Amino acid sequence: MPISEAEAFFDREAHDRFLPTAYTRGPWDADSQHAGPPAALLALALEQRPGGRPDMRITRLTYEIMRPVPIRPLTVTTRVLRAGRNVELLTAALTPDGGQEVMRVTALLMKTAPGLVPEVSPGRQVPGPGDVPAKAFFPVPWDQGYHTAMEVRFAAGSFLEPGPATAWMRMTVPLVADEEITPLTRVLTAADSGNGVSAALDFHRYVFVNADLTVSLHRHPEGEWVCLDARTMVDGAGIGLAESALHDEKGPLGRSTQSLYVAARG
Repeated sequence: MPISEAEAFFDREAHDRFLPTAYTRGPWDADSQHAGPPAALLALALEQRPGGRPDMRITRLTYEIMRPVPIRPLTVTTRVLRAGRNVELLTAALTPDGGQEVMRVTALLMKTAPGLVPEVSPGRQVPGPGDVPAKAFFPVPWDQGYHTAMEVRFAAGSFLEPGPATAWMRMTVPLVADEEITPLTRVLTAADSGNGVSAALDFHRYVFVNADLTVSLHRHPEGEWVCLDARTMVDGAGIGLAESALHDEKGPLGRSTQSLYVAARG
């Protein structure tokens, strides 16, 4: 099965077909992607869809992660569910060659106009990425993957400390080879890491896998860095919730949540 060696998460083979690289590999399975890059790829497809209105902005994305995303060629399809004057609803899906649909997103878009209303948004509420040190990922059994394509700096906590954490993340390779990284895809590449940076249980003894991801944004992100101020809660019956306040260097920009399946390993 072909895999691209481009210095990016994906290589575009056609308008709607992409070859993943080893940078998409997640920390748990050598044959599966971290959900961040494919989530960003679906968001990019919605941003680039033909006929998109420049006055409409994505304000919420809800992902269903139906099965692990394999490291093999992927096809993206998009569809308009509702096209209104002030609100639009879109969907996009990801399907690997010879397989079933693995991830789907529903996106809510709203009409925008600069200076339409007074801005009400606080300034920065967490230390910036320049004020905190870089910290390594937890040990991963392969040399190349998502962990080598993201720079991470913790303002609080770390991958190896259970409990809430505040982590700044920055992509070190493009999402798609030879294409500019969009602000929205920077957020989506990082947002699925909320349950990882704020792990409440020992990942050697427990799995805590998210079956969904919802990202809501009250403003458009700016800059290269995305911050997850994250915490995880777990019920003894095996269900958890990870929630992250999302920031850029300007200040808060939204929130993300992940529903978690939690179980003992083995």
